[in-house]
Amino acid sequence: MPRHGLGRADEGFPRPARRLADQALGAPSLPFASLSLTWLVGAAVIAAACFVQGLAGFGIGLVSLAFLPLLMSPADAIVLITLYATVFTVIIFLPLRRDFTLHGMVELVVGSVVATPAGVWLLAVLPPTTLTRLIGLVLLLIVGLEWLGLYPELRGRGWGLAAGLIAGLLGGAIGTPGPAVILYAAAQDWSARTVKANIQAFLIVNQAVILIGYWWAGLLDREVWRLTWLYAVPAVVGLAAGMLLFNRLDRARFRRVVFAVLFVSGLVLLIRG
Repeated sequence: MPRHGLGRADEGFPRPARRLADQALGAPSLPFASLSLTWLVGAAVIAAACFVQGLAGFGIGLVSLAFLPLLMSPADAIVLITLYATVFTVIIFLPLRRDFTLHGMVELVVGSVVATPAGVWLLAVLPPTTLTRLIGLVLLLIVGLEWLGLYPELRGRGWGLAAGLIAGLLGGAIGTPGPAVILYAAAQDWSARTVKANIQAFLIVNQAVILIGYWWAGLLDREVWRLTWLYAVPAVVGLAAGMLLFNRLDRARFRRVVFAVLFVSGLVLLIRG
């Protein structure tokens, strides 16, 4: 399927920014001292996003997609982060596998699988500016729910299926399936470790389905694989640091800081488009 509305990863950006991106991402063999500011910023964003993922069990897409569309096309950013998320959720799940429970999870997975193709179709046909604004809007909605403490009773198969449908749609379209699942998981009678384990189990299936959709739609192209290898080291370092700090940090305070950053990032993306 052609990538309608997407084109090259650098389309839609000013020429000076395009030249800077080409210099940064087109010559990964340069010495470290010669790497441009663009690569360093991208590496810092990805490392921070993977750190949050390792610490909380989610957030790689929420953090990275607030900034990466400023450095590359939104479509490339979404597919890149989905690749990282697919691998990293498996790594995070393994030490938590004994805390996993199947109760309430089947509906999430079914809903996600059903809705993911529609989300992939939206990614393939929508223009980059629309995707960027969608990312910003999703970030603001998530922050608003967090700050207002609006966690309704979402127990029962109907709510699980609805959360899965929303997660599949958002995951396929903008690479952030987590919000609906996190909101649903927070309303269940699960321990903190079970919440994290169940979110990882869901994301393993969800991200794998999304990647298959991206491959079918022709979105897993050479540029995405180049970016994946280019930023692999900061991604792994960030994830490892987050996993090491799990259970050692005041996550409530850190969570407030993260959502404050997400609010500013979402507002900027929503306005700039």
